[in-house]
Amino acid sequence: MDLDTHNPETTQPASRLIPTTPEEERMITSASQSAPIARAVGASGAIVERHNAEVLKVSTRSRPSAVAGAIAGVIRDSGMAEVQSIGAGATNQAIKAVAIARSYLSEEGVDIVCTPSFIDVSIDDEERTAIRLLVERRA
Repeated sequence: MDLDTHNPETTQPASRLIPTTPEEERMITSASQSAPIARAVGASGAIVERHNAEVLKVSTRSRPSAVAGAIAGVIRDSGMAEVQSIGAGATNQAIKAVAIARSYLSEEGVDIVCTPSFIDVSIDDEERTAIRLLVERRA
């Protein structure tokens, strides 16, 4: 689920995140062609098990509160969500969104945990490293 979070009055799901930079546009347009592989820091090519979670792509211009609402909704529905970001600005927005989602869900008695990792994404036949935040209900 991607959100159009560029318009403060729009919080409805969009088919794709509206790109704000050429890098984000390449990430989005090739997302269906990419085959991301999560890897641990320092791992020598070890593939980490992929979870079947809804993927939320966050941009530098994404509103953290809107992304947090999406994370909370996905957690309520399926118990886990995956948040992906490329770059410092997008990662900053993603982390803030996870913190806000945690406060939204705590009001309902739901606690979440976030497991960060790196993920390699192929964009226009070029490997890019993204941050992957796996957000799950606390067991």
